[in-house]
Amino acid sequence: METKIYKLEMPKDTNVILGQTHFIKTAEDLYEVLVSSAPGIKFGLAFCEASGPCLVRSEGNDEELKKLAETCAFEIGAGHSFIIYIKNAFPINVLNAIKNCPEVCNIFCATANPVEIIMAETEQGGGILGVIDGFKSKGIEKDEDVKHRKEFLRKIGYKL
Repeated sequence: METKIYKLEMPKDTNVILGQTHFIKTAEDLYEVLVSSAPGIKFGLAFCEASGPCLVRSEGNDEELKKLAETCAFEIGAGHSFIIYIKNAFPINVLNAIKNCPEVCNIFCATANPVEIIMAETEQGGGILGVIDGFKSKGIEKDEDVKHRKEFLRKIGYKL
């Protein structure tokens, strides 16, 4: 077995959701989940088929994000993995609906942070062992940090 790290491309103002699924209709079902969960969302998604022709299947309503998802999924190449790039929405807007999609087995990350995917490859194929999402903690929040966090959540409309 060989292990490797894949650094995910993260365009400005884009979030990514990386997960594992199990069935060919994933691309279409995730498309429906996304368009019905967040008005105005722009996205591209790709799914790595793990049997038969083993193709990267893709959908989306933004050609640039769809192409990026296709490219990254193909380079990752892990059977039954999927990647979704989104703009004009946050993972919090769509994540529960994605998790409730019958094909979805696991979510590795949902973030706007830099992501490194820890991969394993055998003669049979590749798999995702886990992810590095963002950076190492630098400290424990103090009163001023709590104040800043609460102000930020109100500024972006997630708290009253």
